[in-house]
Amino acid sequence: MNHQPIAIVGAAETELGALPHLSELDLRADAAYRALADAGLEVKDIDGIATAVEPPNDMAHMLGITPSWYDGTSVGGCSFLVHVAHAAAAIRQGKCKNVLVIHGESGRSRVGFRPARQRPPHSMSGQFEVPYGVHTAANMFTLPVMRFMKDTGTTHEHLAHVPVAQSHWSLDNPRASRRRLLSVDDVMASPFIAYPFHKLECCVVTDGGGALVITSADRARDLRRSKNPVYVLGSGEASDSACISMMDDMSSSKAFRLSSRAAFKEAGIKHSDVDHLMIYDAFAHLPLFGLEDLGFVGRGEAGDFIAEGNTRPGGRLPMNTNGGGLLYTHTGMYGMFAIQEAVRQLRGEAFRQVENVRTSVVQGVGGMFTAAATLVLGNQQP
Repeated sequence: MNHQPIAIVGAAETELGALPHLSELDLRADAAYRALADAGLEVKDIDGIATAVEPPNDMAHMLGITPSWYDGTSVGGCSFLVHVAHAAAAIRQGKCKNVLVIHGESGRSRVGFRPARQRPPHSMSGQFEVPYGVHTAANMFTLPVMRFMKDTGTTHEHLAHVPVAQSHWSLDNPRASRRRLLSVDDVMASPFIAYPFHKLECCVVTDGGGALVITSADRARDLRRSKNPVYVLGSGEASDSACISMMDDMSSSKAFRLSSRAAFKEAGIKHSDVDHLMIYDAFAHLPLFGLEDLGFVGRGEAGDFIAEGNTRPGGRLPMNTNGGGLLYTHTGMYGMFAIQEAVRQLRGEAFRQVENVRTSVVQGVGGMFTAAATLVLGNQQP
């Protein structure tokens, strides 16, 4: 097997928030140009492209790229983690040299909006869940979180501690949608969206985009980011049931467990090697599942682990350090922004920088537990 080291050499986000003057195509193109500038490359240097929802060949044509490799994997919010892994494999196989992974979504303003996942009547969920009203993110996720709370003893206060902990990271960040320090009382006093989720336990809804440039470590030495490339040390991807009601266990994500196990094995790391963690948090229960399913804590321990401050600034496992999807941004598919924050931390460029970060793990989810992907990233060449 070719183990040629692969690096992220360009990473950038667009403006975030309410951007009604930009369509989704505008956001994707803006993100692509910003990432290329960050890498010190031009469009003519790109021969690989990956996008979700929007066909990659459409995006390539718009940018003026003639790719020798492309990937349109679209499995929800973790798609961009999958793209990074696939791009690394394609570069190692010699199918391309420099890959653009692009995301842009008008999730708030709906300008040129292309729905990410349709659930037609003939689909599994269309037959067995949608007719009973289970068809939006908020009410699809209520089933697993209620089972998780019942089986593990996790309380409503534990759930509220997730956005509280993350508010310590997003505090005063001008790019964060929610930037004030929260208390458990603040969260519990916010309106219910879908029981047991209060408003502040649900992600923000924004417009925005982000992009990455990926190449070999050898080529990275000649680029603008030659002094701080971010290496792809390991990756994993897995899937679970297309229906929440048919998961092996609604209180634990099989896809989280399998994808993270594969990524840790490929990277050759232990949990004690992880300095920084990003867990996709469209809703507040996902970091609880992630901490337990990835093996950072035992069964039923995630709620106390967060409430005790272990994931806050100065804690033993800094997590969701941009504020996450709950407070920073969430365009509909958040995975790109979790990767962006991991890259910033590994470069030493984050708004709230964690000291001495060498290894970061990014955990993504797609389609309300139907898919998951994991990346292990580092700033030391393997």
